[in-house]
Amino acid sequence: MSAEKFEPDTNSYNNKSLEKGAPEQYVAPTDDRYRFSQSDLDRVQRRLKQRHVQMIAVSAIGSCFSLQLNPNHIHQRADRGDYWNRFVLGSGSALHKAGPLGALLAYLLVGTVAYSSLCSIGEMTALAPISGTFPHFAARWVQPSFGAAVSPFFFFWVSISIPVEITAATILITFWDDNHKHQAGYTAVLCFLVCLINVFGVRYFGESEFVFSIIKLTLITGLILCGLIIDLGGGPTHHRLGFTYWKHPGALNGPGLVKSKGTDHFLGWLSVLVQAGFSFQGMELVAIAASETENPRRNISKAVRRVFWRIAIFYILGIIITGMLVPFDDPDLLNGNGTASQSPYVIAIRRAGIHTLPSIINAAIFTSAFSAGNSFLFCSSRVLYGLSVRGQAPSFFSYCTKGGLPIVAVLTCCSFSLLSFMNVSSNAAKVFNWFVNLSTSAGFFSWWAINLTYIRFWRGHKVQGRDLKELAYNNPLQPGLAIWGVFWTSVFILVDGYQVFFKWNTQDFLTGYINIPIFFALWIGWTIYMRQPFWRAHEMDFVTGIPTIEETDAPEVPPRNLSEKIFNAIF
Repeated sequence: MSAEKFEPDTNSYNNKSLEKGAPEQYVAPTDDRYRFSQSDLDRVQRRLKQRHVQMIAVSAIGSCFSLQLNPNHIHQRADRGDYWNRFVLGSGSALHKAGPLGALLAYLLVGTVAYSSLCSIGEMTALAPISGTFPHFAARWVQPSFGAAVSPFFFFWVSISIPVEITAATILITFWDDNHKHQAGYTAVLCFLVCLINVFGVRYFGESEFVFSIIKLTLITGLILCGLIIDLGGGPTHHRLGFTYWKHPGALNGPGLVKSKGTDHFLGWLSVLVQAGFSFQGMELVAIAASETENPRRNISKAVRRVFWRIAIFYILGIIITGMLVPFDDPDLLNGNGTASQSPYVIAIRRAGIHTLPSIINAAIFTSAFSAGNSFLFCSSRVLYGLSVRGQAPSFFSYCTKGGLPIVAVLTCCSFSLLSFMNVSSNAAKVFNWFVNLSTSAGFFSWWAINLTYIRFWRGHKVQGRDLKELAYNNPLQPGLAIWGVFWTSVFILVDGYQVFFKWNTQDFLTGYINIPIFFALWIGWTIYMRQPFWRAHEMDFVTGIPTIEETDAPEVPPRNLSEKIFNAIF
């Protein structure tokens, strides 16, 4: 395709520009099929403040990080079919599978891929802070049928994460009450509270996430500092660990699938890639809140910029400290019960002679899991609402109350929380495990689609002569980041269930790879049905239905004193 600047036909379309001084852009002709000018149907209200958005970005860390502190040894899916195979994906398990160096390398790589996905959707949201988020972007800048194929995958992944997090919170309660007969009652209470917060509206959701995220940040920061102090000999026993466990039993480990030591170490690293991917999934959800955020272009952009440091501090530094605290063959690491009692940090804390922290840690992890469930319910309801507004879901899901709450979408997504009751029964838990397995690869498809959409988005701007640097957020590493993301998410999708080829299990093969033919069947099927080709770069619409920056963002007020400067630096 030619890269010359496209000159629109002013006799055919009513050309507008997003901002003053911007070059003229293509505008979609009036046609209900495009669903580009549905902003008049967007009835949500911008009530999330800057601090709320920053904490929603932290909420993405969720129990995916918190449960990294959980040491449950995750056996290969072919060895066990229980729910925790795919849920308790933590640093304890990563440490055992690949050793401290293998786990660190895997988390570093996946962190860059997660960052690429976040930057891509952040930049597209900086242009269009509207309901519908990236499934609409995919339909708008790649192909309508591509957006239609991506939508169910994205919605399924976000929705199934609600009962996953509620189940995590329920199991964490067993730290204090291990009577499994009470599990159904705890599940009912947590489902009710999560749904209640979301039914109250976005303001209550924002405030609850602000509080939970403060607890979460305090926990993670405290554990990293505590682990570092213990490693350096600052505990009551004054035993300095340093990098002892990197030397013995070693820096690398493997799952024992092959006899060759080097190949087995590589397979250990490969298995942690998928595990780490699950831990990072969710960071990009901050963009979903754009349509309900005050000054969305400025605040979403600020949240995206700061995620890099969250990845570096909370994930990468956390996995380094974990590898310094316990060896990968520690017997206590492999005999967890799903609570903080066997966390690598708790193991190290107890051995250092500190006996007062486990309950506090478990309580903080519990609030993290609850917070993540709360966030996923909010995000799934807004995804469903946005799909409805953009014509990708039934129109009744777009109904809003006078206060701007998409109540039908919220109540529909609340029903997904009831799936957590499946874990009360061992038979139903097996089915729930299938859902979790499928949702993991669905999350990778979402990353893949986000980055692919951004590449087309970038190409459209280049051909139409628009400067992306004019947006509120632009990463200078693009489109390299998006290309990197497309490549590695393709790898993640292909290796998701690789272990089944060493020990065959039809069920695990299907849950690991069934999403691939389903996705492409949906894409091809919708293409045939819609009969709409890929958007050519000069046909992409970057204007219709997108509010101007003057309509969404008020001028930024500079901090007036020291306390406001500190507040702005943190939030």
